[in-house]
Amino acid sequence: MKIDFNNVDLSNLNSYKEKSLEAFSSLMNKDGEGNDFLGWIDRANNLDMEEYERIKKASKKIQGNSDCLVTIGIGGSYLGTKAVDYAMKGYFPKSDKTELIYAGYQISGEYLYELLDYLKEKEFSINVISKSGTTTEPAIAFRFVKELLEEKYGKEEAKERIFVTTDRQKGALKDLADKEGYETFVVPDDIGGRFSVISAVGLLPLCAAGIDIDKFVAGFRKGIENFTKDSFEENEAIQYAAIRNMLHEDGKDIEVLVNYEPKLKYVSEWWKQLFAESEGKDGKGIFPVSVNNTTDLHSVGQMIQDGKRNLFETVIKVQKADKDLTIKEDSENLDGLNYLAGRDMSFVNEKAMEGTIIAHVKGQVPNILLTIDDVSSESLGELFYFFEIVVGVSGYMLGVNPFNQPGVEEYKTQMFKLLGKPGY
Repeated sequence: MKIDFNNVDLSNLNSYKEKSLEAFSSLMNKDGEGNDFLGWIDRANNLDMEEYERIKKASKKIQGNSDCLVTIGIGGSYLGTKAVDYAMKGYFPKSDKTELIYAGYQISGEYLYELLDYLKEKEFSINVISKSGTTTEPAIAFRFVKELLEEKYGKEEAKERIFVTTDRQKGALKDLADKEGYETFVVPDDIGGRFSVISAVGLLPLCAAGIDIDKFVAGFRKGIENFTKDSFEENEAIQYAAIRNMLHEDGKDIEVLVNYEPKLKYVSEWWKQLFAESEGKDGKGIFPVSVNNTTDLHSVGQMIQDGKRNLFETVIKVQKADKDLTIKEDSENLDGLNYLAGRDMSFVNEKAMEGTIIAHVKGQVPNILLTIDDVSSESLGELFYFFEIVVGVSGYMLGVNPFNQPGVEEYKTQMFKLLGKPGY
C-alpha cells in the first residue's frame, strides 16, 4: 500500500506536525477521550484463538447445511462485512458458495417481506449481531426471520442454525441465547461497532462466505506494523490525518472518497460510517462522501470539477486487476475505438483516473492518491486498519472524541416517542 500527496500543497504541513504526533501519542497510549474503545488497535495480534477456531468450525457447519447465511445487524455490525464480502465475491458469484444476505439494517417492510419469500425456498442459517439485542432494526428483522426458521426446521433444528454475536455477559440477546442454547460469539466491550470487523462481528460471516479470514487478519497485522510507528516521516497514516486537518482549516469541509473499481463500492460505505460517526460532533467534522468512477464522472463529476471549492479527494487505485480484457481492432471501426486496439481495459481505466486527477487538480481540488496492491482480503485488511488509525488521529486533532456517537441516539428518542414506546 502506498500513498501519494503530490497533488496537495504541503507548504503549511509542518505547522500540523506536532499536533498530529500528540494526537497519535494519545491514541497509542490510550489516554485520550474514548480510550475504553481502543481494543481494535492491537486486536489482530491478540485474537481469542479459542473463539477464532470456533468461528472456523461454525463456518464449516453453515457451509455444509445452508445456501444462505442471513446476517442481521446495523451500522458497524454489517458494513465492514458487506464491504469485504462485496469486494471479494465477484460481480456474478457462483452458486456453490454460501450467500451472505443482510437484514436488520433498515426498517423496510417491503424488503423484509421479499427476503422472507426468498428464504422459503432456501436452506439458511442466521447470524444475529447486536450488543444489546434491543436495537430496533435488527430486533425486528430477527423476530421475523427466526419465526420463519423455526417454522421451516422446527425449534430444535432451528437453534442449531442460529448464531448469536453479542455481549459476553449481559443483554436481552445474550439472555435469549443462553435460554435457547444458541452458539454465541462476542462483541468486544472495548471495540466500537464501526471498528468491529476484526472481531467475530465480521470474521464469522466472512468465513462462512468462504473468505480467507487468516489473510484478512494478516492484512490488519501488516497495518499494525506499518501504521503504528511513532514517526511523522515514516507513518503515512499520521501524515494523512495531518493533511486532512490542514485542508479542513483551509476551507475544505468535504472529503470525497473515489474508486475506479465497482467492487469497492461498499468499502466506501464503510468508510463513510467510520469518518462520519467518528468526527461529526460538536459542530465539527469533515463531511465524508463517495463516488464510483467513471460512472459518477457523468453526474457528480460536474460538481467536483466546477462547483464550490470546499472539497478534496482521496482516490483509491488498485495496482493489479485480477481479471482483464484486451480491446481488439475492428475492421470497420464504427465506434472509433481502434486507437485503443491492443490496450487492456485496466489501462484505459487507469488513464481515465489519471486524466480526472489532472482535471480536478487544475480545478483547484486537492487530490490524495492511495494505491492498494489488489482487491484481496489481505489488502482490504491493511486498508481498513490504515483508515482506522487515521480517523483516531484526525478526530483528536479536530478536538472530538472519535469513539462515541451520541448524535445517533436523538433520532431513536424521537422515533420512540412517535411510536408510543413505554418510557418515551
